[in-house]
Amino acid sequence: MLFKTRGIALSFIKYKESSIIARIFTEAFGMQSYIVNSVRSKSTKTKIALFQPLTILDLVVYHNKRREINRISEIKCSFTFHTIPFNIRKTSIALFLTELLNQTLYDEGENEELFDFIHESIITFDGFQQAYENFHIQFMLLLSKYLGIKPESARDMLLEVGHLRLYDKEFLEKVDFFIRSDFTDYQKIDKSVRNEILLLIIDYFRFHYDSIREFKSIHVLKEVLG
Repeated sequence: MLFKTRGIALSFIKYKESSIIARIFTEAFGMQSYIVNSVRSKSTKTKIALFQPLTILDLVVYHNKRREINRISEIKCSFTFHTIPFNIRKTSIALFLTELLNQTLYDEGENEELFDFIHESIITFDGFQQAYENFHIQFMLLLSKYLGIKPESARDMLLEVGHLRLYDKEFLEKVDFFIRSDFTDYQKIDKSVRNEILLLIIDYFRFHYDSIREFKSIHVLKEVLG
């Protein structure tokens, strides 16, 4: 049976000679996997670029809840990026967010509120011309609300993850700022502090999600963000 839904492309793997299996977070069905035939051949009408990280899609899909992998009947891009694919700093953040979503949304079903948050966050991120180097930190903490694990304070985070190291008051105040902030708020911080905050938040997510593995993109992310 065919259904219309919006979707956000997260990743894909090659399948056979010219096909892929794409992971897409959909508005109607949550995280789904789809076989897309012949998308890697030169003659196909469906372009591989549609499955690049965080691409926002309009889909018509076949859906059978008993199947782990379904198929796409129609697909088109619903929002054209102006900056993310063309800016290495933004691309690095996008790859990190893709890894994060792949590892935390695996058991999410239909969740319109969560989908809308991710959808609007991506569009907001693409629109930033400057002062976006903390976006991934703010995104993680805002996402935590929709996942039901939003921390109340930096101290709450430290208690949950069981960090033995002592952080100074200034560091905790910066973490508290990000816990309370949204994308309209900005605070300039040193690269080393940003990386330390990121590691703390990752540990916090890992405490709540056993599925979280090492982030392959984090090394590049640390390098490109000043």
